[in-house]
Amino acid sequence: MNDRIEDIEIKLLLEALYQKYHYDFRQYAGASVKRRLRQAREQLGFPTFSAMQERLLHDPAMLTDLVAYLTVQVSEMFRDPAYFRAIREKVAPHLRTYPSLKVWIAGCSSGEELYSFVILFREEGLENRTLFYATDINPDALAKAAAGIYSLDRMQLFTENHRKSGGKTSLSDYYSAAYGAASLDKSLRQRVVFSDHSLVTDAAFAEMQLISCRNVLIYFDRDLQDRALGLFKDALPRRGFLGLGSKESLRFSRHADSFSEFAREEKIYQKRDA
Repeated sequence: MNDRIEDIEIKLLLEALYQKYHYDFRQYAGASVKRRLRQAREQLGFPTFSAMQERLLHDPAMLTDLVAYLTVQVSEMFRDPAYFRAIREKVAPHLRTYPSLKVWIAGCSSGEELYSFVILFREEGLENRTLFYATDINPDALAKAAAGIYSLDRMQLFTENHRKSGGKTSLSDYYSAAYGAASLDKSLRQRVVFSDHSLVTDAAFAEMQLISCRNVLIYFDRDLQDRALGLFKDALPRRGFLGLGSKESLRFSRHADSFSEFAREEKIYQKRDA
């Protein structure tokens, strides 16, 4: 297919997705979106992106399939253990000075990072004073996160990550295994609010002492990255903490001056006093 025609079709498809369903992927990184849409077109059996657009406009069931391809659902518990060790050893002492805490896991996917934080906060004696907000634009991902059930063959990696992060207990204390699945203890969800939220179109909704948004901004273009970082800046009080992914940075953002590097290697930032 002619690349220019394909680019026009993709632009129209994303516009249709926004106009009818209010999911806005128009400022996501172009190469990444094109790659995922090509995969969706092939696996869903459409000859062209125009055919996908027609189905999307006239069959709401198509929405779930398309959003699943456009949102990344790759995560693991205590992913990048050094990040969680820094939260445990460097950030938690500051958080202990607050009588109550709010933590936002933005782009929570299927919940692995959320539960990593809840377990870490339980081990550090902070869970009972904390409300966790887990948000994503993908309703299927949020449902998986709320269920807290993962394939048992993934738990060995999760357990090793937890140990490397400085875990003070055994990860097996937090789940029960049956029929090839690990079901996380329901008590881990007692202080969690699961909610649909888009960093593209929605506003900040509460003051947070800690925001973790990892491996999401790399899929946004520069303007959209600035928008999301502006939301985080607005949601954080002075000296609040922001954690980003290993390949993400505030360096070229127009909000960079609002933050200082708190744990440079682990990409943890702290909002400046003024």
